[in-house]
Amino acid sequence: MSFPLAEWIDAHPDVPHHLAHSGMLRSLRTLGRALRDRPEPDPEALRESLGRLYGVPAARVFLSHGASEANALVLQYHARSLSRSTGRAPRLYTPRPEYPPIPDAGRLLGFRPVASPDSADLVACSAPRNPEGTRRTPSEIERWAGEGRALLVDQTFREFTDDPAWTRRGLERLWLTGSFTKIYGADALRVGYAIAPEPDRDAFAELHGLLLNKIPDHSITGARAILAHREAILAEARALFRRNVDALRSTIEGVPPLAAPVWFDRGRAGLDGDRLAQAALRAGVLVCAGSFFGEPRGVRICLTRRSFPADLAAYERVRARFLE
Repeated sequence: MSFPLAEWIDAHPDVPHHLAHSGMLRSLRTLGRALRDRPEPDPEALRESLGRLYGVPAARVFLSHGASEANALVLQYHARSLSRSTGRAPRLYTPRPEYPPIPDAGRLLGFRPVASPDSADLVACSAPRNPEGTRRTPSEIERWAGEGRALLVDQTFREFTDDPAWTRRGLERLWLTGSFTKIYGADALRVGYAIAPEPDRDAFAELHGLLLNKIPDHSITGARAILAHREAILAEARALFRRNVDALRSTIEGVPPLAAPVWFDRGRAGLDGDRLAQAALRAGVLVCAGSFFGEPRGVRICLTRRSFPADLAAYERVRARFLE
């Protein structure tokens, strides 16, 4: 299964100025050094390492081929269990704008989208936000996880900050997903993970074992190698992120504090995101139209490449025509 956002990015690999890819792909020098020293392909050792990072038992960590697959597995688990327990279509709330595989997978799996978390059986979101790049507050997350609702948080961007994982806040019905393709830039490693609440662990294990094929050995060894060199990789990625945020803020007014290397540009009062994305592409600049995220009045730009200052300058020349 593919999504229009991924197809848009993948269809334009050779543009001179690439502001669409949200991972540190080909930006990290330390990644190559880390991957030269690979340990054994031991999935249980990887689960134990991830459990220590998130403060949970390894038995609650379930490997996948990426965060989108992990999200889909969690959504499928809830679609099945909720429809059985309620006798109706389960209700899903996803705040907008949002990373499209989350609401799209929910719709395909039979969830009925609702406009308020108060009427939802499950809330699913990215935190930090994708495409906006800003934090979600603890009060917001805790409110969404209250009143018997389950909460799915895709936290793949969290390590661009030193914020603690949401699993350390004691939320009983929290599900968390992540991958190695964002801050670690390891797109070739097809490995992600879901962290289940303790009460759901065994039931989710049955579905996971039935639907998931074996993770490739090279992905397991690569993920373990990355975690062994984690501090060095994080230091390089975070420094590059900070440099690019400084370049963005010095070029464009009104950029909020960012916790992820993405920003949703609405201009002064909303931009025609589809037209801007097409105009930028004609000028050799790839950005993502906001309509992919359910918000057509802007575009998402990404701050992950070493070429970001030059890419941003090319984008700003196109953007200026839309602000006149």
